[in-house]
Amino acid sequence: MGRLEGKVALVSGAGSGFGESIAHAFVKEGANVLISDIAVDGGKRVEADIASKAYPGGGSGVFVEHNVTKREDWEKALELAKSKFGKLDIVVNNAGTTYKKQPSMRVTEEDFDRIVNVNCKSIFMSVSVVMPYFVERKQGVYLNTSSVAGARTRPGQVFYGGTKGFLNTVTQGLAAEYGPEGIRVNSICPLRGATGLLEMFSGTADTPEERERFAKSVPLGRMSEPQDIANAAVYLASDEASFVSGVNLPIDGGRLAV
Repeated sequence: MGRLEGKVALVSGAGSGFGESIAHAFVKEGANVLISDIAVDGGKRVEADIASKAYPGGGSGVFVEHNVTKREDWEKALELAKSKFGKLDIVVNNAGTTYKKQPSMRVTEEDFDRIVNVNCKSIFMSVSVVMPYFVERKQGVYLNTSSVAGARTRPGQVFYGGTKGFLNTVTQGLAAEYGPEGIRVNSICPLRGATGLLEMFSGTADTPEERERFAKSVPLGRMSEPQDIANAAVYLASDEASFVSGVNLPIDGGRLAV
């Protein structure tokens, strides 16, 4: 029996990167997953890939086109979960974005507005639409993809780190506010990983030499991988973590410790 057997989850930004890996891991553990993404091609690719795996005892994956900054898209996604699977148990707010690493005074207003909308406003929309449903059911799990930058913001990504600091604070506040309603809220804080945003975070080309250089700054000697994040997500979303809430969990190979 899978660790998420019988659960229904929505994973935003599931068309690539960390979200894709989380979606696969959830389905493998028995969950039915809404593969939420604004990128239609990526979302449909993940849907087809999950179907082709036919995980033994696993759940299923269904793509939903979803702009996480739009209330109507959240409403549509919640209704799809209820109509297709009968409920929604877990929301993984994984969709996020950044800008290319650069001095903060050179960040454009367009870039700033985008990261605030995608990284911050999306959380507000998620809570506004789904939290009343969770409160009505007296249960539910929120899992947010934050970043180690939310705890230690480094030069060149200051405003991005600020959005993740916002997310860490909101995670703790929501956990305190809605814990009495039976709802758990946690975040995962990954280190820079091998995703489509890697070059944006590094500000340079993704080369073996650049990966090796960065890995040397990590006590465990490597970058994060999407599977590292998925493993943590499965635990925090599962009943094994039934007494874990308000946690911003670094998945960083010990880098915050140095």
